[in-house]
Amino acid sequence: MRILSNIVAFAVFIGCVALLLLFMFPRIDPNPAPVVQTNTENSEETPLPTMLHPLVEKYKDDLVAQAEQKGIDVVITEGHRTEERQKKLYAQGRSTEGNIVTYAKAGESYHNYGLAIDFALRTEGGDVVWDTQRDDNGNGKADWLEVARIAKDMGFEWGGDWTNFKDYPHLQMDFGLTIRDLKRGERPQISEYADE
Repeated sequence: MRILSNIVAFAVFIGCVALLLLFMFPRIDPNPAPVVQTNTENSEETPLPTMLHPLVEKYKDDLVAQAEQKGIDVVITEGHRTEERQKKLYAQGRSTEGNIVTYAKAGESYHNYGLAIDFALRTEGGDVVWDTQRDDNGNGKADWLEVARIAKDMGFEWGGDWTNFKDYPHLQMDFGLTIRDLKRGERPQISEYADE
């Protein structure tokens, strides 16, 4: 009986030490988020970007070029978006006429941080369309899905993959940052992408 109580006491001791170590030392993440610049003093002092992130800008141009090689004419309909523009889009279908086009208020869209673009297709006649079924290059695949595949291969997240609200024109690169992170002033590092 004494041996059993010693074993139980030792097991409790080891368990307590393990819990103590777990709380004292943070776990090492095998897939750390990208390095970000953070304004730790006051997030209100970190201004919103005024243009697309340089890597998003580069991949936007690459996306258009790669789609063109497949016979698809892509038009970028939106890139960086000001808070004022976001407010107007959010009001659409709510306090102003039109259909609801976004569920993101000002400061809650990756567009506001220069990390998102929207696209559409241009027909031979020059019309800009949001037809996800078109196959103008005649290869038996929807051009829209071909563009989404190219973008995803570049590292964009496609709004058409979302479960709650499908946003088929939307592409974003979040660099591992949430909207909450961005609102707190965290930003993707620009210098590490300068040579890409």
